[in-house]
Amino acid sequence: MTTLAPRIPLTGGTAIPAIGVGTWPLNDDEVRAMCLTAFEIGYRLVDTAENYRNEAGVGRAVRESGLAREDVFVTTKFNKTWHGDAVAGVEGNLGRLGLEYIDLVLIHWPNPDQDLYVRAWEGLIEARERGLTKAIGTSNFKPEHLQRLIDATGVAPEVNQIQCNPFTPRTQERAFHAEHGILTESWAPLAAGNGLAEHPTVSAVAAAHDVTAAQVVLAWHIQQGLLPIPKSSNRERLAENFAALDVRLTDDEVRALTALENPDYRLADSDRFGH
Repeated sequence: MTTLAPRIPLTGGTAIPAIGVGTWPLNDDEVRAMCLTAFEIGYRLVDTAENYRNEAGVGRAVRESGLAREDVFVTTKFNKTWHGDAVAGVEGNLGRLGLEYIDLVLIHWPNPDQDLYVRAWEGLIEARERGLTKAIGTSNFKPEHLQRLIDATGVAPEVNQIQCNPFTPRTQERAFHAEHGILTESWAPLAAGNGLAEHPTVSAVAAAHDVTAAQVVLAWHIQQGLLPIPKSSNRERLAENFAALDVRLTDDEVRALTALENPDYRLADSDRFGH
């Protein structure tokens, strides 16, 4: 049984755990309790954001965990308010977290209507140079957004966090990421509440391996080099999700899951939505 997740190298020189915990919509007290439980189980990656309004609780959990700071990987994000001054945005993240540095900071959404995400990326590069964060990346960026960052700065994000699961496998986006050394991190990895866990194909694979539907879907991410960040505040579910690291699907099972469709499942369009 896996006790700690393996780490995936990032292009900037750090390494990120292969599974993490999401924190939205928990408040500071709830997220502190959840993170401390997750750390006991073996998680070492926690994902928060300015917009989640729980960075203070995450920071408290890190400080109270008894773990060495370098053993915990903290990811956060800043809002469009800071696209013109990303360094100030990161300093705000740091102040709320109460930490000396952040492991990974993401631009939460591109917000192309503002047309400031290139400046935000330039500011993130500076924040990394200053040591405010170890790694930098993006969230919800499309390939055309990413290409613009690369063309403008010569620097590709280390991570792009996107909505990704078998109902929306994002094969084109993932191919672009792979070409440019960008790790794909999956939000909504279980498509919770949209029928993925109940799908007959998922159920059949789960029965074949004597595991849960959630473990099957998370294994689909992990085996393809995607980094899922499922959300739960329940100890049993947290442990179940973490145990997906030990599930091994066949190539045919991975392909069958990738082929799943749900015409009612929709992507958030980052050209039209963002905060």
